[in-house]
Amino acid sequence: MNIFEKYLSKINKIILDNKKDLKLIDTENIDNINLEVPPDHFNYDLSSNVSLVLAKPNKLNPINLAKKLKDLLLQKLSHFEKIDIAGPGFLNIELSKEGLIDNLNDILKNREQYGSKKSNKTYNIEFVSANPTGPMHVGHCRGAVFGDVLSNLLLFNGNKVTKEYYINDYGNQIKNFVETVYLRIREIKFKEKFVLKENLYPGDYIKEIANNIIKYNKNVNFENLDNCFKELKELSLKGSMTLIKDDLKKLGIHHDNFFSETEIIEKDLVNKSIKKLKNKNLINEGFLDPPKGEQSKSWKKVKRLIFRSTKFGDDSDRALQKNDGSWTYFANDLAYHSDKISRNFNNLINVLGADHTGYIKRISAAVSALSDKKVKLNCKVCQLVKLYKNGKPFKMSKRAGEFISAQDLLNEVDKDSIRFMMLSRSNDMELDFDFEKVKEQTKDNPVFYVKYAHARINSITRTLKKSLNDKILARPDSFSPNEYEMKIIRKIFEWPKVIESAAFKLEPHKIPFYLYELSTLFHSYWSRGNEDIRFKFIEKGRIKRPESLVIIYLIATVIKNGTNILGVSLPEKM
Repeated sequence: MNIFEKYLSKINKIILDNKKDLKLIDTENIDNINLEVPPDHFNYDLSSNVSLVLAKPNKLNPINLAKKLKDLLLQKLSHFEKIDIAGPGFLNIELSKEGLIDNLNDILKNREQYGSKKSNKTYNIEFVSANPTGPMHVGHCRGAVFGDVLSNLLLFNGNKVTKEYYINDYGNQIKNFVETVYLRIREIKFKEKFVLKENLYPGDYIKEIANNIIKYNKNVNFENLDNCFKELKELSLKGSMTLIKDDLKKLGIHHDNFFSETEIIEKDLVNKSIKKLKNKNLINEGFLDPPKGEQSKSWKKVKRLIFRSTKFGDDSDRALQKNDGSWTYFANDLAYHSDKISRNFNNLINVLGADHTGYIKRISAAVSALSDKKVKLNCKVCQLVKLYKNGKPFKMSKRAGEFISAQDLLNEVDKDSIRFMMLSRSNDMELDFDFEKVKEQTKDNPVFYVKYAHARINSITRTLKKSLNDKILARPDSFSPNEYEMKIIRKIFEWPKVIESAAFKLEPHKIPFYLYELSTLFHSYWSRGNEDIRFKFIEKGRIKRPESLVIIYLIATVIKNGTNILGVSLPEKM
C-alpha cells in the first residue's frame, strides 16, 4: 500500500464514522474522493478533493465543509502536521516528521514492489506482428518496444500477461514471398538471372534466407516451384521468422506465443466464429458498396456474408468474403480474436502501426459481438518514426529493400537507447529519433542522464563500502531533510501515481518522463554539494548527513524499478 492509498483509506473511514457530525446524508460517491500529488509550487505532500466531492450531493458549501474536515483530520490523524484550504475547497496536506519517516521506511522495506498496485487481471497483448515477408523495420521497433514495456508495466502490477505475435502467413503476399525466395535459390544454385518482377520482394535478406535453405536442405529438389512449394513455404517462413526473432532478441524482447494465420484456416476457425455470430443474428447475406477509396471496377456486386458491425459502433457493416467467395483478411482476424476470447483473456490489447487506424472500429466491433460485450479490446496505434543525424533526415543502408530495418538501427545505437527513446513521446505522436542526440553524454540525452544518476549513486556506496541491497531505514533522531531533499522525497512519493496512471491509460511513456525528472533533481542535489560544503555527501570517507544516505537509496530504488519496467540496464560506473 502506497502513501496515497494508505491515507485515503483512513480519510474515508473517518468521514463514514463522523458523517452525522459533518451533516453528510449522501456518501454514495465517496469512491470519487482521491489523494493526489500537489502542484509543484505548493510545499505539501498530499492534496485531496474530498470537500468538493461531498459538498454538492449534500448541498453544502465546499469551503465550510473543508474547514470542518480540516479540523477533524488534524484531530484524528497524527501524521497530518498541517492542512491548508486552497481554491474552491481542496485540502493541501503536510506530513509530520514522524509521518514522513514512516512512509519513507515503508518504501525502503518494500523496494522491489514500491509503486506496484496489484490488480490481478489477465491480458493478451498482441504486438509487432510484422509480415513474415521481410525483416522488422524502424516502425516495428517502436511498436515492439511499446508492447514489451506495456507488458512489463502490467506484470509489475501483478497482472497475468501473454505477449503474442500474430504471423500473417497466409494469402497472396506469402505466395509472392515464396516465389521470390525460389528465384533467389535458382540464382544462387543454378546461376539463373534474377528479375525483380512486380509483387516480388527486393532486399538482401531474401538472399540470406535462400542461402541458408540451400545450405541446410540439400535433399530438397528446387527444379520446379509447384512441386516444392509446400516445403519451400515452410522453410522460407522459418528463415524469415528467424531474422525477426533475432532482431527482437537484440532489442531485449521475447514473446510468449506465436499464433499463425495458417492455423486459423487449417482449424476452420473462421466458420466456427461465423456460426457463433449467426446464432446471435449478426450475420446476413447481402450486397455492399465498394469500400471507401476502392475503384468500382475491382469490386463486384455479389452476394456475400456480411457482419453487422454497425450494431457495435462501426461506421459500416463489413464483408467477410471476397469477390470469389474466399475469406477476407478481416474474417481471419475475427476468427483469431474469437480464439483469444476462448482462451479466457478478458483484456485484449493490440499494438498497431500508423496505417491501421481505420481498422480499429471493425475489430473492436467483432470482439464486442463475439464476447457479448464482456471482453474489452484496446488498440494502441504507434505513429511513424523519423530518423535524423545532427538534425538532418538520415537514411541508412537498405538491406531490407524499401525500408530501413531494425538491424540498421541496432548497428547505429545500443538497445537501451532505442528502448528508452522509443518511449520519449506518446505513442500517438510522430517520433523524431536523432542518432547523435542519443549518443551525447549530456543532460539533453535522457537515457544517459538517468543511467548517470544511478552510476553516481553507486560511486557513493562504493566509497562508503556499502551496497544498494543493504537494509537501511530513516531514523527519527537523525532525519531532518533540507529543502532539496524534500523536493526529492515528494518526487519519490509521486512514483505510485505515475505507475497507476501509466497502467490505467496504457501510456508507458510516462515512466521515462518521470525518471528523467527524478534524475534531474538528483543531479542538482549532487551539484549543490560541490558548490556548498554544507550539502556535501561524503567527508573523510564517511556519510556527512544520514539523511543523504536515505535519499540516495530511495532514488536508486525508484530508478531501478522504473528501468526494469523499461528493460533498460543500469551500469555500476560511467
